[in-house]
Amino acid sequence: MKDKLKIMLTVLILIGGFAVYYYTNFTVSEKKTIEPTLEEEASKKEIPVDGSLFKILASKRDLEINYETKTVTYKNAEFKLKPEMMDVYYKIGLLNQSQNSVVVYPIFTEAAYNKNGFYDYYNKKCDSSCLTVPVQYNFDGEYSASRAGFNSLRLLGYHYITDVDVDKNPEILKNYDKVILLHNEYVTKTEFNALSKHPKIVYLYPNALYAEVTSNYNTDTITLVRGHGYPDEKIRNGFGWKFDNSNFEYDNSCTSWKFYEINNGIMLNCYPEYMIFKDESLLERIKNY
Repeated sequence: MKDKLKIMLTVLILIGGFAVYYYTNFTVSEKKTIEPTLEEEASKKEIPVDGSLFKILASKRDLEINYETKTVTYKNAEFKLKPEMMDVYYKIGLLNQSQNSVVVYPIFTEAAYNKNGFYDYYNKKCDSSCLTVPVQYNFDGEYSASRAGFNSLRLLGYHYITDVDVDKNPEILKNYDKVILLHNEYVTKTEFNALSKHPKIVYLYPNALYAEVTSNYNTDTITLVRGHGYPDEKIRNGFGWKFDNSNFEYDNSCTSWKFYEINNGIMLNCYPEYMIFKDESLLERIKNY
């Protein structure tokens, strides 16, 4: 009997020891997976940007510096309102009023610029398989050339839709009095037709409606059809659009910005990504158009 008790006691001690060991190591393992996430979150801090109308929170990896053009792209940065700037926001935005306007986020263009995408094909880094690319619906692609404009307008109270919304239901544009395009370079034929027929569009970024793609929602992909030197290097605008203003996209300082009229709206004569979040007058002009 005593031997049985000793055996049972030994077994209980072993089980208890194993449980303590497992719990301790599991907890340590949990900490190892959590701590980098906390560090990563802590690394995203407000960065001082002269003249910015908004708080900009970013980590070092969010900043892309182009020393040749002397520009900074705030990739994946967070924009937030400044409480002390509310009077300005009411003046240049829609926070205190209703307005039937919408921004079209260029989700197809973001997909085209991602790794193993159209530009790797253009640069002969891959074959034609790179002309079909996945669409990311979480706005988390590599390409970010409209993010500052999008974040600024979103914070100022503008509603937004995406290329997908317009492509699936082009009639959606009839719900809005004013449509604001960003760098919507790659669009479907359905989108192009709907956008070019809307009576009041702000073409905020040059190079919009430049190349035609087709969409496949079974695979969530787009495929380049025509434009940007494809399938013939002589082809520039894939729609043969007479209002193409791609020549203005290389002016990214926008020191002498102005809008000019076309048949269904106004076009900006420069690329505003690096200054739109600093320029009250530009944002007010967009609002009042």
